Amino acid sequence: MAKAFASQGDMTEKTITFDEVGRGLYAFTAEGDPNSGVIIGDDSVMIVEAQATPRLAHKVIERVRSVTDKPISHVVLTHYHAVRVLGSSAYGADQIIMSDTARAMVAERGQEDWDSEFQRFPRLFEGYESIPGLTWPTTTFSESMTVYLGQRRVDIRHLGRAHTAGDAVIHVPDENVMFTGDIVEDHSACYCGDGHFADWGKTLDRIASYDVDAIAPGRGGALVGREAVARAIHSTRDFVDSTYRPAARVAARGGALKDAWDAVRAACDPKFADYAIYEHCLPFNVSRAYDEARGMDTPRIWTDTRDLEMWEALQG
Repeated sequence: MAKAFASQGDMTEKTITFDEVGRGLYAFTAEGDPNSGVIIGDDSVMIVEAQATPRLAHKVIERVRSVTDKPISHVVLTHYHAVRVLGSSAYGADQIIMSDTARAMVAERGQEDWDSEFQRFPRLFEGYESIPGLTWPTTTFSESMTVYLGQRRVDIRHLGRAHTAGDAVIHVPDENVMFTGDIVEDHSACYCGDGHFADWGKTLDRIASYDVDAIAPGRGGALVGREAVARAIHSTRDFVDSTYRPAARVAARGGALKDAWDAVRAACDPKFADYAIYEHCLPFNVSRAYDEARGMDTPRIWTDTRDLEMWEALQG
């Protein structure tokens, strides 16, 4: 029987957790599914990551309403991927914030990414018929911006390329907590299909320099305490490096993509095979690592057709 592509066969509903990672700061997590964050200010609430559909966004809203009745005024999207942004309309926020680069990527490849991700992981698009269209920000920034939720300061920064070219992180100084999007994961595979391997480690260094007390990562459990933060940054770095180096060695000697696949599996399977969405991410990660090692700085656009062609090539 042929192996299911990506997560097409994953129809198991995950258990949701809603953990306080600082005063008025929460991580909405679901066993390796995309996380969201909640920042409660004096008069209103900021959401970090919207989920893939309005129906799934309402699961976040239910948890928000269990701790506050303040209106949701802002949604911050750390990057452009469909599973992170297409549920934005559910929150009724006046401000939807992305980096300039993330907005440009919606324009360049947003629809293709939506089509591709829908094919890869249908369970994450529960209620897809409620999506009104591509999500466009009302506000963008180049390197940094600050939002005040009353007296609570929220700093939004682009610290460098990693998971995508336009990644943002959100830092709440009064509690020294950061929401990192998919730059940092915990016991979950990093999706590197649109990533920048050569830059990812430097961006992790910049996150580490904040010396935060807690991180709400893109996937995986909330990271509370500096030991947990350091461990997740280290394991993320190890995952990225362990993916890129074998693929780069194959590319340097003129080997084929299938050779890179075999080399990356040999390096990563013993360490990461039990990580959430590992098998889902691996073919995209190997393809991107192989391309970057051969000098392709800008990731190619994934489409539903290209996805399956790549998968067929890797399966021989």
